[in-house]
Amino acid sequence: MKRPKGRGRIWTRGDAGFDEAVLATSFSASDPGYRPHVFVEANDVHDVRRALSDARASDWQVSICSGGHSWNQNHLRDGGLLLSMSRFNQIEIDAEANLARVGPGCWGIDLDRALRKCGLFFPIGHAPDIALGGYLLQGGFGWGSRMLGLATESVVGLDLMLADGQEVFASETEHSDLYWAARGAGPGFFAVVLRYHLKLHSRPRFTGLKMQIFRRQHLDEVFRWAEEIGPSVARSVEFQMLITPKALGIFKPGIEVISPVLAPSWEEAREAVQFVNNSPIRHLASFTTPLIPLSTSLLSQIANLTHFPPNLRWCADNMWVDAPVSDLLPGLHQIADTMPPAPSHSLWLNWQPPSTRPDMAFSLETKHYLAVYGEWKKPADDPLYQNWATEQMQNLSPFSAGIQLADENLARRPARFMRDENLAKLDAIRRHYDPDGLFRSWSGRPDGSEK
Repeated sequence: MKRPKGRGRIWTRGDAGFDEAVLATSFSASDPGYRPHVFVEANDVHDVRRALSDARASDWQVSICSGGHSWNQNHLRDGGLLLSMSRFNQIEIDAEANLARVGPGCWGIDLDRALRKCGLFFPIGHAPDIALGGYLLQGGFGWGSRMLGLATESVVGLDLMLADGQEVFASETEHSDLYWAARGAGPGFFAVVLRYHLKLHSRPRFTGLKMQIFRRQHLDEVFRWAEEIGPSVARSVEFQMLITPKALGIFKPGIEVISPVLAPSWEEAREAVQFVNNSPIRHLASFTTPLIPLSTSLLSQIANLTHFPPNLRWCADNMWVDAPVSDLLPGLHQIADTMPPAPSHSLWLNWQPPSTRPDMAFSLETKHYLAVYGEWKKPADDPLYQNWATEQMQNLSPFSAGIQLADENLARRPARFMRDENLAKLDAIRRHYDPDGLFRSWSGRPDGSEK
């Protein structure tokens, strides 16, 4: 997906180039068939206010996108108005105050490049084409998030436009209810984010990667080991495993054990990934890499090339899970046996959340995270693959504690995505700020309804 150039524009259904412009807002090549009445690429605040005014006058609901990195294309709905914030991509850095002000259309990789010059850091998303808008609203699982917290925890304020066109600032002390809601509501948020105010962190002096590759036949041993070692893995390490039909290096079905590390020094990084070298199943590995120094930008690019290449069709789903691995193994084998061709894969993340989080809408997580990503090229294969992710998570749903909104599949499989009390509080805040339901919400709710 290319970043927009030039001035903003308004398209109406039926205009030349309308379909192309709408579909270009999504990084997925899938076409769900949904089209808004009007598509607005906002160039400034006046464009946003005018779009909301037109929607209110026409009794249209508004969908919003920033970067379009939505697996299941939540922002593409039938009817109403689609508002793109991709041109709000400014970056302002106050290095002395460790603060940044960025637009929702700013790509994380651009922020990271700017911060590198200042020796500062922010936990951006893992893919280079993730804009900050939706990423921060849903929580923000990025580089260093196990160590620094969810990216949304580093949001200290937001410039917002409400349903009535009013501009407000939300923080811990001003419109604190909106601030609470913005940190975890995801596509259920009910205002337009004009700008984020971010707390910055010291940049890790060392970033790198250690990998280990196992053949498919060792799936049970690998996952049992991961479960046992997981709680002791340093928070500087993003310990994860990928089941893939084409494991890197052996190009056969297998498991990639991937350990990116962000640490203050080479010595600390080396010590943090030593658990891979010392594992009791190391002799089963097809090969093990040394600890390789790699920047977060390069790590993102490699991930994109190997597992998230462009111009593919996607299905995705996920779950938070605390169940013993022994209960999950039949489902994991089913995932491996039915997986669409590479680069499709399944992700197991050793999350191990801290005991406390700030009070915010985001409120659901467990020690392990499981997600599946089906990827294919041909529209003719849609009937074969488009429901694969849904079916795999349905099979494992008895063990699920809920989902996270970054990889949501709510249109096909409604599921719990925050604590019940948080959802009730969020609904109450929505009724206050958006009583007429101008802004579309999630494509599905835990009870199966849509709001």
